[in-house]
Amino acid sequence: MHPTGEATQENAAHGHDQHQHDHSAHAGHGHSGHGGHGDHVGQFRRLFWIMLALAVPVVGFNEMFAHLVGYHLPEAEWVWWVSPILGTVIYAWGGWPFLTGAVSEIRSGKPGMMLLIGLAITVAFIASWGASLHLLDHELNFWWELALLVVIMLLGHWIEMRSLARTSSALDSLAALLPDEAEKVTDHGVEKVSPAELTVDDVVIVRPGASVPADGQVIEGSASMDESMVTGESKPVRRDEGDHVVAGTVATDSGIRVRITATGDDTALAGIQRLVADAQASSSRAQRTADTAAGWLFWFALVAALITAAAWAVLGMPDAAVVRTITVLVIACPHALGLAIPLVVSIATERAARGGVLIKDRLALESMRTVDSVLFDKTGTLTKGEPTVTGVEPARGYTGDEVLALAAAAEADSEHPLARAIVGAASHHSLEVPAAKDFSSSPAVGVRATVKGTVIQVGGPYMLSEQHQDELPIAEQWRNEGAIILHVLVDGEVVGALRLADEIRPESHATVEALHAVGVQVVMITGDAQAVADTVAAELGIDRVFAGVRPEDKAAKVKELQKEGQKVAMVGDGVNDAPALAQADVGIAIGAGTDVAIGSAGVILASSDPRSVLSVIDLSRSSYRKMKQNLWWAAGYNLISVPLAAGILAPIGFVLPMSIGAILMSASTVVVALNAQLLRRLDLRPEVSTRNLTT
Repeated sequence: MHPTGEATQENAAHGHDQHQHDHSAHAGHGHSGHGGHGDHVGQFRRLFWIMLALAVPVVGFNEMFAHLVGYHLPEAEWVWWVSPILGTVIYAWGGWPFLTGAVSEIRSGKPGMMLLIGLAITVAFIASWGASLHLLDHELNFWWELALLVVIMLLGHWIEMRSLARTSSALDSLAALLPDEAEKVTDHGVEKVSPAELTVDDVVIVRPGASVPADGQVIEGSASMDESMVTGESKPVRRDEGDHVVAGTVATDSGIRVRITATGDDTALAGIQRLVADAQASSSRAQRTADTAAGWLFWFALVAALITAAAWAVLGMPDAAVVRTITVLVIACPHALGLAIPLVVSIATERAARGGVLIKDRLALESMRTVDSVLFDKTGTLTKGEPTVTGVEPARGYTGDEVLALAAAAEADSEHPLARAIVGAASHHSLEVPAAKDFSSSPAVGVRATVKGTVIQVGGPYMLSEQHQDELPIAEQWRNEGAIILHVLVDGEVVGALRLADEIRPESHATVEALHAVGVQVVMITGDAQAVADTVAAELGIDRVFAGVRPEDKAAKVKELQKEGQKVAMVGDGVNDAPALAQADVGIAIGAGTDVAIGSAGVILASSDPRSVLSVIDLSRSSYRKMKQNLWWAAGYNLISVPLAAGILAPIGFVLPMSIGAILMSASTVVVALNAQLLRRLDLRPEVSTRNLTT
C-alpha cells in the first residue's frame, strides 16, 4: 500500500464530479448484540425478580424475622412450611449461578466471590433445615437470611453484567465495509458475484462511489480513492495503473478495473480483523479488584470459622461451636462487597452517558486514572478530518477575497471535498460569488468554468504545467508545512493560490494543555507526511509524533510505548485505529468515527470534542475513589463483625447475636449503596472536567 495522506500535488488535484462517497453505505452498521454478556444480563434479571417474589413470603413467614420485627404469625401448620419450601427453591434455583461458579473456582484453585457466596448459602441452607427439623438450635433458622442473601447477590450480578455487556460488533463492521456484490469481468461480459467467490487474478470493475471488493492492483483507469474507512486519513489518494488498492476503500471520482491479488484471510482488512480479535481477547483476561478482595475474604472467613469451632469445642461447648461457626460463615458473606463495585460502575456509566461518554469496558474505566500517555490519531480527532481553506495568496492586481470568490464560482458545481471547502470558505467570509457556466472537471488536473466571459481554472501542478505557468513563491513554504496547494487561473494566468489543510479543532489546544497539567504525555500518530504532522504538533505543543505510520503498524507503535513502561490510552476514529485501540491499555473511540473503531474501544466519546478524554480521566479517578471507599467499608464490616460473631468478646459477656449481625450486614449494604449514589453529583461536561483536573 502507498503511504496515505501525503500532501503531494498529484493528490491535491481533483475533479470529476461523479463521486458519491456516502461513507455510511460502506462503513457498515450491523451490530450483533451483546453476545454472552447480554445472555447473562437477561438471566440475572429474570432470576432476580423471580427470587424477589419468592423471598417476600420466606421473610414474612419466618419465625425468627417475625420475632425480630415484633409481629405474630398465624398458628396454622402451613405457615411453618412456607420458609423451608420456598427457601429450598431459592437456594437451588436462585443460588445455582453461584454454586456452579463456586465449583469452577474450586477447580481452578482460585477461591473468590462465588465460592464465598456458595459457601454461605450452602451453610445457611443446611443449618436452616437442621433448625426447621429441630436437629439444630432454633437460632440457626437462617431462611430469611438465605433469601435476602441470594436476592441481593443476584441484584449485584445483574447490575454488574449490565455494566459489562458490550457489543462484539467490531468484526461485523469490518466485514460490512465490503460490498454485497462485485462486478467480475468474464468472457461473456460482466457478472455480479459475491466478494467471497472472487479468486486471485480475477478482474473486477469498481464504479464511481463503489468500494473495492478485495485487495488488488489497478490495471485500467485511475481514481481518487477514499481510504478513510481503512486508513482514517481524510484526503483522497490518487491510484493509477499499477497501484495497489485495498478491500473496503471507495473510488470517489471515476471507475477503475482491478486485478485481484488477495482474497479472504489474505487481505489487509482480514489482517486488521485478526489484530482486533487477538487484542480484544488478550485485554479481557485482567483480574478484577473485587474478586481479589473476595479471595482474601474467603480465606479470612474460613480461618475465622475454623478457629471459632476449635475455640468453642475446647471450652466444652459443642452447641455453641456449631452456632457460632455457622454464624461466622453466614455473616462473612459479602452482601456489601457484592454491590460495592457493580453499583459504582452502574452509576458511573450512567453519569458518563449523560456527559457524552459511553463506557463499554469496566476495566478501561478503571485503568484510565493511571494512564500516563495519551496517543491521539491526528485526522478527525485533533483535527476536523476535512480540508479547510487556511490561507489565500493573491497575485498582483487581485485581492484575497477576489481570488477566493472566483475559485468558489468555478468549484460551485463540484462535490469534491476540496471544492466544498473552498465554497464554504467563501460563504464564511460572506463573499459574493458570481454565477458560473460550462463547468467541467478533469481527474488529477482540476476544474474549469466560465465566469462573466472569462475562463476560471482551479487545480494543482498538472494544470499549471498544461498552462505553462509557474506556482507562486509562497507555495514552497506551504508545501513544507504539508498543506494542499491549489492555484487559481483567469484566462490562463495565475491570479492567486489557496492553502488547504485539515483544520485543527479549537478544543484540541485546551485538551493538550490540560493533559500536560495532570502530568500526562501527549503523543500524536498519523499516516500523514512528517511535514503535516510536525505543523500540527508544533501548533498544539504535542510531546511526540509518529508520522507516516501505515495502518497495520499503529498497534505496533502502541506496543512500543508500552515497552517503554507507559500506560497508554489511544484515541482514534478510523478502521485502521481498531487494532491500536484494542492493543492500548484504554481504547477511546471518537463517536463520529467508524463502527469498527467504536466496536474495538472500551470507551466511546459521543461527541468529537477531544476534551472528553479529560472527562474520562475525571470519571475514572472519582469512581475509583468510590470503589475503594466501598471496598474498605464492605471488607471493614467483615473484619469487625466476624470476630464479634465468633465470640471474641465472650469473656466479657458479649456475643454478637445472629439477628444483630444480620441487621448490621444489611446496614453495610445500605451505606455502600448511598456512598455510590454520591457519584451522581459529578459533572462530566468537558469544560468542567478540564477545569476540575487543572485546578
